[in-house]
Amino acid sequence: MASSRVITHPLSRRQLLKGGAALGIGSAAALGLRPAWANPWGQANTYAKGIEEGPEVALAIRRESLDIDGKQARPISINGTSPGPLIRLKEGQDAVLRVTNLLDEPTSIHWHGLILPPGMDGVPGVSFAGIEPGETFTYRIPIRQNGTYWYHSHSGMQEQLGHAGPLIIDAAEREPFRYDREHVLLLTDWTFEDPMSVFRNLKTAEGYYNFQERTIADFFADVREKGFAATADMRGMWAKMRMSSRDIADVTGSTYTYLLNGHSPGENWTALFKAGERIRLRVINGSAMSYFDVRIPGLKMTVVAADGQPVQPVPVDEFRIAVAETYDVLVTPEDDTAYTIFAESMDRSGYARATLAPREGMESDIPERRRIADRGMEAMGAHGMAGMDHSGMEGMDHSGMEGMDHSGMEGMDHSGMEGMDHSGMQGMDHGGGGMTKETSKTRENGMLASGEAQPGSRYGQAGIGIDPEERRVLVYRDLKAFTPWPDRREPGREMELHLTGNMERYMWSFDGKKFSEVTGPIHFEKDERLRLILVNDTMMEHPIHLHGMWMELENGQGELIPRKHTLNVKPGERVSALITADAEGSWAFHCHLLYHMDAGMFRVVKVS
Repeated sequence: MASSRVITHPLSRRQLLKGGAALGIGSAAALGLRPAWANPWGQANTYAKGIEEGPEVALAIRRESLDIDGKQARPISINGTSPGPLIRLKEGQDAVLRVTNLLDEPTSIHWHGLILPPGMDGVPGVSFAGIEPGETFTYRIPIRQNGTYWYHSHSGMQEQLGHAGPLIIDAAEREPFRYDREHVLLLTDWTFEDPMSVFRNLKTAEGYYNFQERTIADFFADVREKGFAATADMRGMWAKMRMSSRDIADVTGSTYTYLLNGHSPGENWTALFKAGERIRLRVINGSAMSYFDVRIPGLKMTVVAADGQPVQPVPVDEFRIAVAETYDVLVTPEDDTAYTIFAESMDRSGYARATLAPREGMESDIPERRRIADRGMEAMGAHGMAGMDHSGMEGMDHSGMEGMDHSGMEGMDHSGMEGMDHSGMQGMDHGGGGMTKETSKTRENGMLASGEAQPGSRYGQAGIGIDPEERRVLVYRDLKAFTPWPDRREPGREMELHLTGNMERYMWSFDGKKFSEVTGPIHFEKDERLRLILVNDTMMEHPIHLHGMWMELENGQGELIPRKHTLNVKPGERVSALITADAEGSWAFHCHLLYHMDAGMFRVVKVS
């Protein structure tokens, strides 16, 4: 178990700070709470769960009875609220955060997205011992970055019980955009079930919470659109995989209430504005398992930051936010009217909402919810099919596939599908065979130049269930940094990891091995420059989070590729990122879907 002692000079080794001034993240100056260029009442002073201002913050963790969606619940609270208060720090501070555990079990807080000493990262068994009942642990963190982040427990299923909250770091220097007012929007998913019961249900039947199965009417609609043979073939394929084509999310609105700043849709939490103001919305997906598609009908949004890092402005009508991601957007309502902030779950089983309005008590129409999308073959992509053995799908008549128009399967390159044997698809167990080697070999030839997009990536696709013709949707290809990353070295090696799973047994893993089955950590050499390639061999989305270091997403933007702490990997997709391994110590690396992480999709990265 890693030591929890404080490392007193953790940041002298970090190259990221050398170029920080260019992005406004390196100054040691500490300003007042409100930036000088912001309206004096423009901060998120209406955040529903209160604000704790740094540099010294005291937090008390306990279990208590609170009202959620009009019902009595027993969430984990932080300073009396669930989700917890907004913690506001300033770039250049040395923050001191004292966390007292008043639970009857150990707890922890991980500061998601912060670059900090490993002993302060808050992952029990990896970077510290955890916080025992009755104990107080003091986190001491040099704040050398700014932006929108969040914090949450890394102990057991506590995150699902409301143990999370927003973390905002004000910039020491002027940011690349102006705004008059801001609001923090924390999205979470709440269940009145015990989280361990949810986990057991998933292991009993992976589709336990999928109540959106197809009807006979859907079947005939597909026949009209695709033809009988093609429809029958597709149904047969999903039956062989023991999955539903509508099994988009593991846990759905059948048990979840989707909350925004702790408020259910019916409670209509309101964010105030004055007509003509430019408003910064800091959107955080702090849910355990839920992706959201966010839009504000009647308002164009301009994305200006991703995962706390500024990006060149992208005007959009909608964006999908994976679990653990954050996006900052600017909106400018010109009219004295109300607007609905609508966050629809990816599987369309529910939504969170708030109202952006000039006065309390106003509301606008709630958009009509879209129908559940099918996870068609376009969800897999050609690369995800490569190497998979499908010959066991006996009895399927593929003759009906003739005449099908595949032109709409954006981003699919079918040239690599020749000669594939697909028998291993049954049960979706990709734990064996050639797909599950752990490759950390150095390649002498054939590596892409930094900043190029990897073959098999689908950065231009919005994701399943979104019609790009309907409205302008943010995609990863849109994200472009303001200045190049300071470390311009080419990677010295490539490391490829496969995201693997067994849908029937609800087992999730890297390279076919659950965390309990691995013998040691993934090793990064101190200060090396490497390319991490993530290949999703499953039919689920996975938000992959690396603690302690940035991942520079190779999305085709050359020297201006964006840096992120969480990368969403679509089904069948191949995603690559550059990493400067300047963070000595042991760091967690995992899927941020809580039940996937607990089921085994977790590793430790050791930098030495």
